[in-house]
Amino acid sequence: MQFLTTFTTEIISTTVVVIVVLVSRTICAKVIRRVARTNQTIVHRTNLVIKYTNLLINILASISLIVIWGVDKKEILITVSSIATVVGVAMFAQWSLLSNITSGIILFFFYPFKIGDVIKIHDKDFPIQGEIEDISAFHIDIKTSDGQRVTYPNNLILQKGISIIDLPHEEREFMD
Repeated sequence: MQFLTTFTTEIISTTVVVIVVLVSRTICAKVIRRVARTNQTIVHRTNLVIKYTNLLINILASISLIVIWGVDKKEILITVSSIATVVGVAMFAQWSLLSNITSGIILFFFYPFKIGDVIKIHDKDFPIQGEIEDISAFHIDIKTSDGQRVTYPNNLILQKGISIIDLPHEEREFMD
């Protein structure tokens, strides 16, 4: 019983943080799904962005709980800077991985093309033209007119000029 009286403020604050995390995760997921529906994005990509958003919310909640329960701020700063240094060195070694994930999120929200579009990538050394088959967190799968499957990294898609090619569609009557 003494535990409850001693740590009442921390327990209430922890409860508030947990409620805020649950509510914010639900709201973020609904907003992301709404954006995905309006942009006709596939479910796989939507779930991936929701997972990344939930990870960010959980990290912020963990930091909040550490502060609430009174861990010394100097110790937090030392711990966070140590973790950031290790992660920074690891990510520097794997910068393309992080770059592709970030580019995948940018393409999710602000991409000018979608699966099924025929695009031309203006690369002077290796120009590519084909139909987009899939857009994942790391790369885009393109099928060229001669049947080749090309995997193109997301970070390069954002760096290159892209043309969306409008192919003439035959007018066909729909029959039931």
